[in-house]
Amino acid sequence: MLKTISIIVISVTLFGLIIFIVVKNSMKKRIEYYLKLNEKKKKN
Repeated sequence: MLKTISIIVISVTLFGLIIFIVVKNSMKKRIEYYLKLNEKKKKN
């Protein structure tokens, strides 16, 4: 029973960590893209 619970907790933790890293990287790319667009608009 304890073994099953620990396996579930570890897999949920790893899955959450992977999802967090993916979302963080995609948001970082999106923010950089919009910042570059904003800089181009200010130059024009």
